[in-house]
Amino acid sequence: MTRRVALPGAAELFRTTVPRTDHANPPEPVRDSAAQQAVGRSGSGRRKHDSKITVYVSDEELLGLEQARLALRAHHGIAVDRGRVVREAVAVVLADLDENGADSVLVQRLREPGE
Repeated sequence: MTRRVALPGAAELFRTTVPRTDHANPPEPVRDSAAQQAVGRSGSGRRKHDSKITVYVSDEELLGLEQARLALRAHHGIAVDRGRVVREAVAVVLADLDENGADSVLVQRLREPGE
C-alpha cells in the first residue's frame, strides 16, 4: 500500500474555465445610451473576473457592507460575498446614472460639498 496521494496533472489544474470567444469577430460594443438602457445593467454575478481594482473603505463602510451581506443571508436567504454586493451596487448606480443623468443619485452625491 502506497502513501502517495494521486494529484491531478498540469492539464487539469490549468484548464480553461471561461468559454473561448471568437477573437477574429468580437461582438460590437453597445454605444447608444438608449440601447444600453434597453439591455439593462446587472452585476456580473459569480464568475471569473478579468479585471481588478482596489478600493479603500473606512472601517464604518466595511462594517456596513458586512452587515448588509449578513442581512441578505439572514433575512432574505441570499448567500453572497462582499464582492458580489459591491458589483450589484455598482450596476444599480450606473443604471441610475444612465437613466437619470444629472438627476441621478451618483451625480447628486458627488456634487455635495465636502465629498
